[in-house]
Amino acid sequence: MNLNIRQLSNHENPPMELLLTADPSQKIVDEYLKRGRCFVAEIGNQRIGVYVLLPTRPQTIEIVNLAVEARHQGNGVGKYLLRHAIKTAQTMKYTTIEIGTGNSSIGQLALYQKCGFRIVGVDINFFLRHYEEEIREHGIRCTDMIRFSKDI
Repeated sequence: MNLNIRQLSNHENPPMELLLTADPSQKIVDEYLKRGRCFVAEIGNQRIGVYVLLPTRPQTIEIVNLAVEARHQGNGVGKYLLRHAIKTAQTMKYTTIEIGTGNSSIGQLALYQKCGFRIVGVDINFFLRHYEEEIREHGIRCTDMIRFSKDI
């Protein structure tokens, strides 16, 4: 796979359809895109993945969105994006990287732990407080945000 990852310039439109597969709130996505850095994974001129890094505290940055186009899932693209985000954060001189996902996001829960992230907390009812529409994955209602962290 000839995968290229690059940061979008301020003049480029982010792949909103792809971002919304990981976070269904247009309002929330728009907010963190204003303050974060958006990176896209491309094969040729086709965008197949995306992640957004957002500084949150001194020396800490968070991956607030990570998405892979459905037909490319299960091929290591997500892991590649995650590793790229970690290296990018290190280059930017951050010492901690964080990420969160819903309690119902089975694949993401496994991926983040495989990549060395540790569970550091649970934000109870996060998705009930911040999202109007009910979210369900794998027959499980998404209610809580599982928070992960990794020292880099």
